[in-house]
Amino acid sequence: MGQLGQVLSAVPFFALLTGAGWTTAYVSVAAVGVLSMVLTLALVKNTPNGPVVSTHTTSVSETLASVKTVWLRPGTRLGFFTHMGTQFSVTVFALMWGVPYLTEAQGLSPGAAGGLLTISVVAAISSGIVVGIFTGRLPHRRSRLVLGIIGANALAWKVVLALPHRAPLWLLVALIVIISVGGPGSMVGFDFARTFNPSATLGTAQGMVNMGGFVASLLVMQAMGLILDAKGEFSFDSFRLAWTVQYAVWILAVVGIVITRRKARRLMRVEQERMLLEGFEPAATTR
Repeated sequence: MGQLGQVLSAVPFFALLTGAGWTTAYVSVAAVGVLSMVLTLALVKNTPNGPVVSTHTTSVSETLASVKTVWLRPGTRLGFFTHMGTQFSVTVFALMWGVPYLTEAQGLSPGAAGGLLTISVVAAISSGIVVGIFTGRLPHRRSRLVLGIIGANALAWKVVLALPHRAPLWLLVALIVIISVGGPGSMVGFDFARTFNPSATLGTAQGMVNMGGFVASLLVMQAMGLILDAKGEFSFDSFRLAWTVQYAVWILAVVGIVITRRKARRLMRVEQERMLLEGFEPAATTR
């Protein structure tokens, strides 16, 4: 559902912008935001149990201790590296360097580049359903799915960047479809956080997971910009070199996933054994 916002910004908002100007377009967006707030306040209720009343105010020291505790859980770091390795490539492409790359390095028109970004949104929406079904039915295979998505991203870029000339349109479409799967694939990181953290610290854990992909995206954007500045132009060769910085992040993410997955599984087995010794039947757990 979140991906539909990109469709709204690409089609009706752009039409309003070109037809009525900047002021009308952005005032309209602000009005939609206000309308959303009003509808939320009017229609969304804390049911069926009513509002939750806080009985304890957390101090700064307690908050910092909680952050440290949550981060030290292997499952939280597993989610962090999952989000990092899957999300950044499509984010960098869609938000910063994708359109310049397609138009300057690959020779596409701005209209064709915009069409490919629309394909990216469709691919993300479609694959999100598949990823959700997979993780729900085969939760113990989630990390393999994540590693498969990262591997597919790296392989697709390798094929495109290995070409000494511009890529055919079908290959660019395939590249964009494959990297777009990384968007919903990164949501698996939040599922890891849910699995390995109690509800009391789940918000903190998910916030940490969410940092993985966006920190990586900002670093890759900046690194690519530095390389392009050093080259002095937006050319085929300069972009070809700049995109290779992604592999450093993928290597880091894969290593982090493999290590933290092993630690999380070990910790889970210890917890299950403890519960059996205490006479409790462990709930169905996931890896």
